[in-house]
Amino acid sequence: MTKPLSFGLIGAGWIGTFHAETLASRIPGVRLAAVADPDPQAAARLNAPRTYRDPLELIADTSLDAVAISSPATTHTELVIAAARAGKHVFCEKPMALTLDDADRAIAATDGAGVALQVGFNRRFADDFAAMRNQIAAGAIGTPQMLRSLTRDPGISADVAARVKPWTIFNETLIHDFDTLCWLNPDTRVTQVFAQADALIHPELRDAGFLDTAVVQLRFDNGAFAIAEASFQAVYGYDVRGEVFGSDGVLLAGRSPDGAAPGNTDLFAGAYVAQFAHFADCVRTGTEPSVTGRDARVALDIAIAARESVQTGAPVALDRVLQ
Repeated sequence: MTKPLSFGLIGAGWIGTFHAETLASRIPGVRLAAVADPDPQAAARLNAPRTYRDPLELIADTSLDAVAISSPATTHTELVIAAARAGKHVFCEKPMALTLDDADRAIAATDGAGVALQVGFNRRFADDFAAMRNQIAAGAIGTPQMLRSLTRDPGISADVAARVKPWTIFNETLIHDFDTLCWLNPDTRVTQVFAQADALIHPELRDAGFLDTAVVQLRFDNGAFAIAEASFQAVYGYDVRGEVFGSDGVLLAGRSPDGAAPGNTDLFAGAYVAQFAHFADCVRTGTEPSVTGRDARVALDIAIAARESVQTGAPVALDRVLQ
């Protein structure tokens, strides 16, 4: 019998909790062996055999094959690098990094260590989005010409919003849409970004940098246009949709607003599990995951350009060469 893959999880928040349950019971041949979180009670609630307060102690645990990182975004890069240096395969929630230099360091560390690195762009593993991508790759709608991706969260209170870091709407929300749009327009790259964003839900937080509503226009080098939009307050529920209009037709993914879910773990439960099943399979077979650190860097580059566009009020050309 094949030995189960032993995972350690860093970060026992709401998404970390869902990932812990997935690793513990939803994927054959995978076990949750350890959890690290600064709150020992949060870690203990996940019922892992071992718990740590310091994530570096978890990373040093020689019994672990892989590490899943679901801690705050500001910690991701250094934890990816530490895990790679310890010879652990790495699954990292998005964003993998908040600067291009950090993204490059994370990629270099995992490449140098010869370990797998997968980033948590879960929409690629949702059945409807994956089917749309397969149809596009098969030429079902010809050449993509106009694309759209949207994310609308169910709501955010003023006290929670006041603790959210500036530019979260691009770095942690729309970064999903940026990755999705690039993935749905294969073998192309974004050449220009124009973004507008404002605090329409909590205008009193505008000066503190909390922007809760945004629209971003992308231009691809094959001529296609794309729109990514986000709001932190969809009163009817969590709403994620995609559309690709091509020279020979149109494809849609996601539910209508009437079918919106209470939260993202409701809407994408299967996708969250499928991404870890894919990662585990890549670790076992020594193959590269389908969502790489380089993919994460591409999406981050767009997010950084969107921020620059909001600050300047002008389009931003993406002429940086992505490795």
